[in-house]
Amino acid sequence: MRRSVTDRARTPVALYPAVGSAGKRGSKLGRASEISLTTPGLDMAARLRVFQRVLRSRVERRGALLDILRAVNTTLEPPRIAEFVVERAAMWVPAPCWAVVSSDLSGQLSVLADRGLMPDMGPAVNIVANWVMHRGEEFVTDDLRCDARIKNEFVGAVIAFPLSCRGRHVGAVIGLDRAPSATVPRMAPSMLRAVRVLLEPASVALDNALLLKRAEALSVTDDLTKLYNSRYLNLVLRRETKRASRNGRPLSLLFIDLDGFKGVNDAHGHLFGSRALMEAAAVIRGSARETDVVARFGGDEFSVVLPDTGGEGAFAVGERIRERIAEHKFLAADGLDIHLTASVGVATLPDVAASAEELVQAADKAMYQVKDSGKNGIQAAAPPADN
Repeated sequence: MRRSVTDRARTPVALYPAVGSAGKRGSKLGRASEISLTTPGLDMAARLRVFQRVLRSRVERRGALLDILRAVNTTLEPPRIAEFVVERAAMWVPAPCWAVVSSDLSGQLSVLADRGLMPDMGPAVNIVANWVMHRGEEFVTDDLRCDARIKNEFVGAVIAFPLSCRGRHVGAVIGLDRAPSATVPRMAPSMLRAVRVLLEPASVALDNALLLKRAEALSVTDDLTKLYNSRYLNLVLRRETKRASRNGRPLSLLFIDLDGFKGVNDAHGHLFGSRALMEAAAVIRGSARETDVVARFGGDEFSVVLPDTGGEGAFAVGERIRERIAEHKFLAADGLDIHLTASVGVATLPDVAASAEELVQAADKAMYQVKDSGKNGIQAAAPPADN
């Protein structure tokens, strides 16, 4: 599940043992003290210099690769893998804020995991991630606002690494510091090589997990409208029917059929018919609620599952969908002005049905009653005794 950078804002707590410029424990920084990532007077470049030996020991030690291999291969959930990467990256490079970014099915970037990010950092995270994933290169700057490669108003130092696998750049690991650095943050070549090696298994694990999630999404998604398909609709109905019966909560189902849709195909061809179906799907999805499950049942028929919704609430949702379809100008972008209407059937469990199959039959029958009585309307299924 994807999250925006506004979802969480946490303060990092990682500490590094105090070391002098030569990399030895003790010095005027405090022999027994610890320096946090936000110690005043130390910008990201300075922390990389001060902690160079400590950091190199972390990324170059023999067990570091085994550690991240074990971590990222314990789950197939992309956000959890990203959390492991954030945890390790914060130990390897002294930046107070971190994010792992990848793209979803639509190609939109999203933050899979973060540490210390604030809402105003979102644009900087996205633009840096886009740069890194497009080029497959590390990105380092002492102050993003002054960097000619990227135009962004974020003031502070940034260091970012691509997550590359199988010739693709599947994500980016981005560290940020609100304080600009006096110089560009630098990593020793051996340390940079070690970090790249450590990120390889993380990239493979994340790519596998993302591919699996995308395959799962495609298996339950209608190719044309991007709504759920009838296979997933049946799974949801069975699951929600059991839950509703167990908890004593209502469950409603809408059946929606576009009136006169065949005329669009006949007059303008199937390409325009497909576009009209896509527009209808968008109208229905936009008219339903966040908790509703919207699916294409087949052809020009759509279904909406409404959990925890009684007949009155379901009727209101169905009427809103009917009204918006009637008001919509279909294919306006193609220079046409086509108006369609919809016939809507409503069925509610346990009022008119006791199972998923009965709920589908009742909603379908109510929808055809609208068709038979003139179309462009909505009908609630009657209780069994009244049928």
